[in-house]
Amino acid sequence: MNLNIERNRLIALIAAAAILAAAIGAGLAKVGSGFATRAGDGISVTGSSKVSATSDKVVWTLSSQESAQTQSASVKKVEAGIIALQDYLIKGGVPADAISLGAVSTYPNNEYVNGNPTGRVISYQGSRTLTVRSADVELVKKLSDGIGSLLQTGVNVSNYGPSFYVSNLAELRPDLLAQAMKDAKLRAEAIMAATGGKVGSVIAVKSGPTQVTSPDSTDTAAGGYYDTSTIEKTISITVTVAFKTK
Repeated sequence: MNLNIERNRLIALIAAAAILAAAIGAGLAKVGSGFATRAGDGISVTGSSKVSATSDKVVWTLSSQESAQTQSASVKKVEAGIIALQDYLIKGGVPADAISLGAVSTYPNNEYVNGNPTGRVISYQGSRTLTVRSADVELVKKLSDGIGSLLQTGVNVSNYGPSFYVSNLAELRPDLLAQAMKDAKLRAEAIMAATGGKVGSVIAVKSGPTQVTSPDSTDTAAGGYYDTSTIEKTISITVTVAFKTK
């Protein structure tokens, strides 16, 4: 009797395994068919292009910051710092009309005891920005690198560093897009050649954002990237292209 029970269990297990194998086989057949259909409809490929560029515009913002016991005294110290900064720049070769000044701002430094204001002003902080806009990027970089000589005289200047730009970026984009399209087609043709197919007409194209980076950088951003820290730059762009296949 035990032998019959074991035989029945074995038969049931074999039957269950057969049903499961058939189901898996049918499922895989459907999945394989689906992939084949998608592959037969078309292929989507990303193409890219890049070019080296040299910045031809620079914006350099600095700030003179001083504190004093009175508001008027802090403003006078700020103005003295601005005059010294202008003198440094003009003697360094920056034209006076390339320099613009922001408004003077002041605010009180209030006294606090145990985190609570006492209502007493202990000093005033003054500041004024100075901005250089120039096409002479090398000169501005040289002055930025050497500003330590001015700081050593006691002038309190915050240097935010020059920002370098490529002014003809809009003119470069069409050629970059064209090169990226060619790259996408070459990639699609290589893939289809390996599978015995051919690339047909374009179904859809999606352009990616422009990435402006320092040379050899891999920095990117979904909405585009613009590195202003270097004079030499690499400008790149991508396109995603869907092709029909034959």
